[in-house]
Amino acid sequence: MTDQFSLKQTIYQELVEWDKKYFLHPTTVPKTHVEQGPKLIFSEGNGIYVTDIRGESYIDGISMLWNVNLGHGQKELAEAAKEQMSKLAFSSSFVSYSNEPAIRLAEKLVSLSPGDLNAVFYTSGGSESNDTAFKLARFYWQLKGKPEKTKIIALERSYHGVTIAAQTATNVPAFHEFSGSQISGVFHAKPHLTHCELGERSDPNYEGCIRYIVEKEGADTIAAVILEPVQGSGGVYIPPEGYLQAVCKLCDEYNILFIADEVICGFGRTGTMFGVEHWGVVPDLMTFAKGVTSGYAQLGGVLIKQSIRDTLVEYDDVLAHGFTYSGHSTACAVGLKNIEILEREQIVQNVKNMEQELKKGLKYLEDKHTIVAKSRVIGLLAGFELFADRDSETPFDPTVKAAVKVVEECFNRKLILRALRANEGHNIIAISPPLTINKDEIETMIQIIDDSIAACKQDLM
Repeated sequence: MTDQFSLKQTIYQELVEWDKKYFLHPTTVPKTHVEQGPKLIFSEGNGIYVTDIRGESYIDGISMLWNVNLGHGQKELAEAAKEQMSKLAFSSSFVSYSNEPAIRLAEKLVSLSPGDLNAVFYTSGGSESNDTAFKLARFYWQLKGKPEKTKIIALERSYHGVTIAAQTATNVPAFHEFSGSQISGVFHAKPHLTHCELGERSDPNYEGCIRYIVEKEGADTIAAVILEPVQGSGGVYIPPEGYLQAVCKLCDEYNILFIADEVICGFGRTGTMFGVEHWGVVPDLMTFAKGVTSGYAQLGGVLIKQSIRDTLVEYDDVLAHGFTYSGHSTACAVGLKNIEILEREQIVQNVKNMEQELKKGLKYLEDKHTIVAKSRVIGLLAGFELFADRDSETPFDPTVKAAVKVVEECFNRKLILRALRANEGHNIIAISPPLTINKDEIETMIQIIDDSIAACKQDLM
């Protein structure tokens, strides 16, 4: 037994050293990583739990990166991938080649989507999907004889990815400013100003809203407005009632395309198949990724309104855009099986039920801890904030990093959560567990958060 333990320790240390030496990690502090090595080396998962190489199990309270919607260890998804790989792992979608899973998934996605979103362009992930939406919007206006319509309006606090165009639209400072890689013609509007978007110019916040930017830049230069139905990495912000409808109305008024970024919100996360369904709006372009395969394969795409599709298919030259893995046969097979499970197991209904349990849990935390405030939940996408004085919304000193400390204490108690916008002095904690979670598991998660806040209080005040 001792020899076996020693062997495991040797293997673990070897992996740690190789990781530090050879693996440059995304969204990680490089210097700290090289000094300390990987925080965890995951080896397996089951439901809401993940296990590291040393056998320690953790609750995955954030679905890794908001994407493991069906939870870990779904054998059916693995079998779907294996079956497709054994037949045809990959085939090109260029020059009119196709494959059965890509075709069947396209039909299924269209059947699930709101309104007349009736065509799909496949990508490998969310950043590519949003870049593609920008390109398609600009190309559409070229074909309509309006090549000057190139500008994109996103929102402050938005997150749309890290490819150059998507990164420019992102408004989380660390990402937006990274390496100076930005395209021109992208603007950021103040978010969630419903009255302003409806034309209330007397509102003191009017300057900087979407409508103000459209008027200032000229509607004939704006290709599209992009927004997340619920802002994710920017802080888990749910829009006020009527906001999405107001933005849609504005876009119709000025002949601007509306892009909904459903990368996080899609496939049941908010308690509907797509986030926009909460507000009854139909975008012109709708991007997706993450939950379409629950992270079991890399897949994303853009759903396209019928009128835009009809314009694009009249183009009689090569559509000079696409990715090697557009319509990847194995990824599409996994996507089909993922949606089958979502529907068969009534996962969206479970999300609606568990939303109520999560709301109860966060209310309990607010009632018990005077530093907890502004909890918000939609489906199984949630967040809350920490304040030194919540009545006056006095923040903690930025050097305290209150949310980071609570998240770290949760980690020590085997719960993985995420602190958002800590570098900007905010103390937002995101919760986004797999959609298969049950009532007992939510209660366990809330208890760990409760204990972690209590353990941290003395250091925070």
